[in-house]
Formats: sequence, C-alpha cells, structure tokens
Amino acid sequence: MLKEKTVYQEIDDFVNSWQEVRPAVKGCFGRLVELVKGLEGVDCTFISRPGISYSLRPRHRLQQERDFFMILDVIDDEPDARWLSICFYSDLISDVEERGEVIPGGLAGSDGYCFNLFEDDKEMAEYLEQRCIEACRSIVSQSAG
Repeated sequence: MLKEKTVYQEIDDFVNSWQEVRPAVKGCFGRLVELVKGLEGVDCTFISRPGISYSLRPRHRLQQERDFFMILDVIDDEPDARWLSICFYSDLISDVEERGEVIPGGLAGSDGYCFNLFEDDKEMAEYLEQRCIEACRSIVSQSAG
C-alpha cells in the first residue's frame, strides 16, 4: 500500500528539485517554511501549479472562516528566476514599515498586504518572519476575545 505524502514531504520534493539562479530566494522560502512548521496549532496545504506558482497556505486550527492566514507563493512564471510573494490579511498584521503593497479586497475577497522578494534581503526576510508570527498570534487573540 502506498503511503500518502505529507505536505512537508511535497515541499521537500519541490525544494530539492528547485534549480535556483538566486539561491537566497530559495533560502528565504525554506526559512519561512521552517517557521510555519514550528507554529503551534498550524496545518498547511501546498498547491503545486508548475509554470504559475507553488503555494504554501498555513491555517491555524482556531480559524473559523478563512482557509489560511498567509499565502507563501513561489512565483514560477520564469523557473530560472523564481521570486516570492507573501500575502497576509490586513486585519492580522501591521505593516509598520510600509514595506507591503496594500491589496484592497485582493486576498480571498478581503483586504491584505503582499510582500515581494526578488533577491537576498535578510532584513525583509526577518520582517516577513515577524509578520507571520504576528498573524498567527492575532488569530489566537481574536479567538480568545
């Protein structure tokens, strides 16, 4: 009997096949995946659409209405020059440094922020990790209150 792959096995297969000209983008994706894996109460889906995107969508078990709290997309329109698009609902994070692009109604019908990463930018990677943690904490506090 074949054992079904877990989400993280699918992600590992994708990362292992990723021939990246810009390894920093691949590294940032890996950092964010590891962060999400370590968040308590979070499950993920991974949607592969070769030539379009590879999308990690974490969802906290306390979420009632939304299918995810973040979308972490590897944009695959040019497989030799992939880049990241990371989006959050605007009611779950603050963008105090105004690094994101506001997307009114553009995230599953809700307002959001999207952050694009094209190159090695450690400060932006850390900022995105903080937004991910903030989104998760917002869900927990909203469900408690």
